[in-house]
Amino acid sequence: MIYGNLPDSAVRLEVVYYHFFYHLLWGNRTMSKRIPGYLHHKPTGQARVRLNGKDHYLGPYGSDESRRRYDELIAEYLKQKHKASRIERLESPQMSVAHLCIAYMKFAKGYYRKNGKETSEIAALKMMLKPLASTFGRLRVSEFGPVELKEFRETLVDAQHVRKSINTGIGRIKRMFKWGVENELVPPDVHAAVNAVSGLRFGRSRAKEGTKVEPVPDDDIEAIREFVTRPVWGLIQIQLATGMRPGEARIMRMCDIDRSGDVWEYRPQTHKTEHHGRSRQVFIGPLGQAVLNPFLLADANRYLFSPADARKEFDAARREARTSPMTPSQAARTRKENPKRKPNEFYRADSYAQAIRKACEAAGVPAWSPNRLRHNAATVFRKRFDIDTVRTILGHASGFTTEIYAELDTEKAKAVMGKVG
Repeated sequence: MIYGNLPDSAVRLEVVYYHFFYHLLWGNRTMSKRIPGYLHHKPTGQARVRLNGKDHYLGPYGSDESRRRYDELIAEYLKQKHKASRIERLESPQMSVAHLCIAYMKFAKGYYRKNGKETSEIAALKMMLKPLASTFGRLRVSEFGPVELKEFRETLVDAQHVRKSINTGIGRIKRMFKWGVENELVPPDVHAAVNAVSGLRFGRSRAKEGTKVEPVPDDDIEAIREFVTRPVWGLIQIQLATGMRPGEARIMRMCDIDRSGDVWEYRPQTHKTEHHGRSRQVFIGPLGQAVLNPFLLADANRYLFSPADARKEFDAARREARTSPMTPSQAARTRKENPKRKPNEFYRADSYAQAIRKACEAAGVPAWSPNRLRHNAATVFRKRFDIDTVRTILGHASGFTTEIYAELDTEKAKAVMGKVG
């Protein structure tokens, strides 16, 4: 590197950059913590620096010329160390696929977070990377290529994963290798080779196809009414009235709802697409307002649909239905102020789904998930309104996603063909 035309500040900045960058990413693998010092060789009065066991004389000690020469040599020295460290890391036999998986998971746990908690992406990554590490963990990353990736994919096919799920999982593995290139853990050509593996195509692989998500039959919804608590039934009805996601309905609070107009506006405190910088606004008309009115609370910060409230209502109903007299010991009992297990302030995704699943079992109808209620609402909306309006109601970024949720209205097509066909 020639530094003759660079100002002193530029050379010194390069020295600082490489020293900081090296220690930030690579620690002390191939160099000491200290930069070789600017030394005084007293017998000759010159400045010197020792690099790789060799003394370099820089000129009169303390002179601008010696300082500049010192900065030039140190900058070149650190760059060479930086380059050597990259080669060492990329070619190290210790950098195996298992090591890469561990490093990527450590990064992912800090990256995929929302409101201080890990997102569902972490669980999805574990489902892919754990079997990958079990199968190819001892292999060096430089030896992992398209053949190995497709071999791993075949194990997913044999395990009866659906095609779209397999493609999504393989995409996560590709992103891991991309991250490895970005952090100089994986040679760029390895990522390029792995990325060349195309996804499984419909009807052109052994992988089974997933079943299409259908709206829940109205009779199956009504059948579970007597087997769910009042808050859970309220959640079901508000989803049907507005088409909001289960996660948006579960965290409703009065403070998040603007009730100043004829149509209420609900802005969830958190939602699915907020990490893309998108806002979410749910409009609540007369039908949804009628659902919410019995749940409106004096405390605007409390959740409208609360397992704690459901528990209180359940206990009150049991006491009212009691036929035998209460014993003195039972009457003397008081609830603990801080029990080890107590109901949450709002329904979690699993508790809401579990409540519906158990109700389906009790009612003798096929189990269904709360996510399907969004399909019910989308289908009703799509029959009455244009695609752009429905897209806004559901909070979709594109009309294509809306069409996935909405069942096609074949009656309109029949009517048109009856006139023109």
